[in-house]
Amino acid sequence: MKEAVAQSAVEQIHDGMVLGLGSGSTAALMIEALGLKLSNGELRDIVGVTTSFQGEVLASKLGIPLKNLSAVNRIDLAIDGADEVDPSFQLIKGGGACHVQEKLVAAIADRFVVVVDSTKIVERLNLDFQLPVEVLPSAWKQVQTTLKEFGGDSDLRMATRKAGPVVTDQGNLVLDVSFENGILDPVNLEKSINNIPGVLENGLFVNLTNEVLVGKIVDGKACVDKLIKA
Repeated sequence: MKEAVAQSAVEQIHDGMVLGLGSGSTAALMIEALGLKLSNGELRDIVGVTTSFQGEVLASKLGIPLKNLSAVNRIDLAIDGADEVDPSFQLIKGGGACHVQEKLVAAIADRFVVVVDSTKIVERLNLDFQLPVEVLPSAWKQVQTTLKEFGGDSDLRMATRKAGPVVTDQGNLVLDVSFENGILDPVNLEKSINNIPGVLENGLFVNLTNEVLVGKIVDGKACVDKLIKA
């Protein structure tokens, strides 16, 4: 499913584009497919803007020309994954702790295309996947207390192969937040959380997505549904 949806996303790339290159396993497959098209001459004059150090390493290895986000004014097309997608195309991202850079890239893209498998499509956000909130290291406890006042129970995300917490590419920590009934109002919650002192950004991506490519298995074969926002 991931390979099928990654290939479908690459078909939307044209010569001369500035591309936002997302993070995560599906985005990595997309970057690999893009690198192949560049190496065999199917695509030319592409410039990538990565959303994570992981993506930067992979794109560089594949010979994809890159620019820093600060060096571009706009992005033609950003392609990225998501942890959850609701019926209004609102997202939760940040499972890989890259949501700050991912949101910066998506915000200046003319088109933002999300690539997921069918398990990521949900009726309501946050019932199954926690909302990541990136916080300054010195403020995590204070922010946790404020989130509790909002009705959110949160845990400091801990690393799995090192002692201590996960540290983001920006040098911050991540609180993973659960609301008892899920997220009922993503638009206002995104703003409210970002107004908490000590919060850098949260993983709600609201009113940014133009299209969702959903990989699924039908009759034993992988196929892709293209969902376009009205």
